[in-house]
Amino acid sequence: MFVGGHVALDLVNTVAWRLDPARREERLPDDDALRRWAEAAGFTVVADGGVTEVRELREVAHRVLEPLATGAEPGDVEPLRRLIVGALARAEVASVVPLEWRIPVHGTRDLRDALALETWRLLQFEDLTRLCRCADDGCGRLFLDRSRNGSRRWCSSADCGNRERARRHYQRARR
Repeated sequence: MFVGGHVALDLVNTVAWRLDPARREERLPDDDALRRWAEAAGFTVVADGGVTEVRELREVAHRVLEPLATGAEPGDVEPLRRLIVGALARAEVASVVPLEWRIPVHGTRDLRDALALETWRLLQFEDLTRLCRCADDGCGRLFLDRSRNGSRRWCSSADCGNRERARRHYQRARR
């Protein structure tokens, strides 16, 4: 489930099989699914709404991050800027040195702003030359390649990587 290497990428990855319309799956269909995902991501929350707003952030972030992962220029960043500025307006100072912002998260309604700040942190502080999209034609998951030599191709070696190895083995055996 969490293969992105950053919570903002794991949020974007809550659409499974993004590039294959026949297999595409929404992993945040309702507030309770959002609560379960948030708890797995390290947030302690109650389900009190907000799934629509979190999915909106997810899609806005995807429109900026996916082109960066594939070497293209991102399109309109204004919607993401507005979400980040709105989150910063609600943020509290968690520490002064270094300056760190945080959003108190009590329920799923608070998640959009907290995750907008995480998206800002990803864009601001991570090495985005390591941002990749899974090499599987239908997957579409994004991840930070933290391998030493930058050779990671799959969101998960056990998932998409294994499926590709099995496909190649099948083709060799068929010949």
